[in-house]
Amino acid sequence: MNSVHEREAAKHYRWYHKFSALLFAVLCFELGAFLVMFPWLDNWGSNYIRSIHPWIDSMWMRPEFRGALTGLGVVNLYIALGEIFRLRRFSGE
Repeated sequence: MNSVHEREAAKHYRWYHKFSALLFAVLCFELGAFLVMFPWLDNWGSNYIRSIHPWIDSMWMRPEFRGALTGLGVVNLYIALGEIFRLRRFSGE
């Protein structure tokens, strides 16, 4: 009987639990969307990082590097989607 009360107490979420989960999902989605799109835009080449060292400039503009960043963006979008589905844990079911 005591374990039932412990499970009910464990399912009680405060507002900051819900807010932080929602904030994490939004952050992952925005970061993922940015990493998927931005490396392929024209603005990608105009930044300070390229001017630090010549080998950074050659690596920065390679399609393989841009594709790796896009892959990280897809992973972030996947995490955001998973977190959105996990928001159901706050519904009380």
